[in-house]
Amino acid sequence: MGWQAKLKLDYCVENQRCVARHEHQGPLRILKSLYPEGDQICHNILVHPPSGLVGGDELLIDIHLQTGSHALITTPGATRFYGSDAKTARQQVHAHLHNDASLEWLPLEALAYNGCQAHNQAVFHMEAGSRLMAWDVTALGLPHADQPFVTGEFQQHLEIAGVWLERGLIHATDQRLLHSPLGLNGHSCQSTLVFAQGSAMDEVSREHVVALAREVCEAHPLRLQAGVTSPDARVVVVRVLSAQVESAMALLRSVWLQWRHQCWKLPPVAPRIWAM
Repeated sequence: MGWQAKLKLDYCVENQRCVARHEHQGPLRILKSLYPEGDQICHNILVHPPSGLVGGDELLIDIHLQTGSHALITTPGATRFYGSDAKTARQQVHAHLHNDASLEWLPLEALAYNGCQAHNQAVFHMEAGSRLMAWDVTALGLPHADQPFVTGEFQQHLEIAGVWLERGLIHATDQRLLHSPLGLNGHSCQSTLVFAQGSAMDEVSREHVVALAREVCEAHPLRLQAGVTSPDARVVVVRVLSAQVESAMALLRSVWLQWRHQCWKLPPVAPRIWAM
């Protein structure tokens, strides 16, 4: 059957402090809530002690942000989808943002090991007035350890319910997708960063968000492998292809910090766990 793990997170504002309450089943939980920016923003580190998933394992994460709450959620390391038999390993995240709630969903990368059968899904339900910055970083195989992704499949699903959907199925044997200039062009890491609001941005604000991201991308070594688009008045998307996770993650962090500072008027400070 595999290991089944569930985590429910509920954020609300009490006495002018954002408070997290949680319930868990199985090996999935959060560490102590942290407040490095003050009481208004609750930082949590999502921990999965087995450190990886094999066929039949399932992680279910349900996040609710009540009115006015603000959460930043990250992980201490990569989510590893190991090689397995024909069974699928699944991680499913559903986040519900109520009016005037803000979420920064910033897990470290997902690693698709050779031979994995994986499904990685994140769906965000946003009410009017809510705000979101979220990313998805996927690395195929471990090429520097001479373990390329040559068998298995990885399915991605990133969605803002009713607004935007990015979904793809990567077969390790699909040479056209993996190596064609119209596909991944030989890059083993693909990344997506999303800036979204529950209500449509006005044209000036939307152009500002796009311009900030493009300015950062143009100054980065990956500028020819990065693009910024706005498929809807509520969404701005940054996509990056790279040979290594580190360079893609550095670019996404730079864009995120710029958005955070310029659009949300918050300090451009990254979680300390990333530097450990």
